[in-house]
Amino acid sequence: MCFACRDVALNRRGFLSLSAAGLAGLALARPASAAEAKTSVTADEAIARLKAGNEKYVAAPQACAMNLAKRRGEVAKGQTPWATIITCSDSRTPPELLFGGLGLGELFVARNAGNMVVDSATMGTIEYGVAELGTPVVVVMGHERCGAVIAACEMVERRSKFPGSIGPMVEAIVPAARAVHGRAGDFVDNTVRESAKRTAMRVATRGPIVANLVKGGKVKVLAARYGLDDGKVDFLT
Repeated sequence: MCFACRDVALNRRGFLSLSAAGLAGLALARPASAAEAKTSVTADEAIARLKAGNEKYVAAPQACAMNLAKRRGEVAKGQTPWATIITCSDSRTPPELLFGGLGLGELFVARNAGNMVVDSATMGTIEYGVAELGTPVVVVMGHERCGAVIAACEMVERRSKFPGSIGPMVEAIVPAARAVHGRAGDFVDNTVRESAKRTAMRVATRGPIVANLVKGGKVKVLAARYGLDDGKVDFLT
């Protein structure tokens, strides 16, 4: 039975003005439709949905034709995503699928090789998700046998070098690799987990927008690791 073909009913509530003065310009610049509604899903409810969706994906990973035309029309004028996901660009890790076949308008996603948050574009995406769209949870998700992490591990063990912008991109993962080098277990997988946890901590504390929401109990930031072989998502924090 296809579990992806269903509509998720999200209650809407009025838009609450942002208290952060630094977002004033953004609030003025955004389209009017973006300010109409936010999800009423709490952080704990969002985490439960993600876990339940992944369990469905692991137990019955079926694909089906969702009524995309209908859903596209429903979300065309506004979105109320209930989770922000930062994950790898790896073609085998589409979050909408591995969290249970989610449809349009449910997840706010940023992807890059190694699922890092070291640039203003990715951090700004997260801040927009939690502050403007009201997503109550942010998940930084690494994955098994990540190519960017493997490259970082090679930098640590073999002092390997990579051309163009690949080298600087991978260097952001090197501190996590150094921290777990020599630890019992698989070096690459240990680094995947360590990097995701470090990035989640950075997201939760780096800037006042997310940090204040975390301190106020309105947002939770978690690290996770996706298994390519078994399809399971392990939440690390």
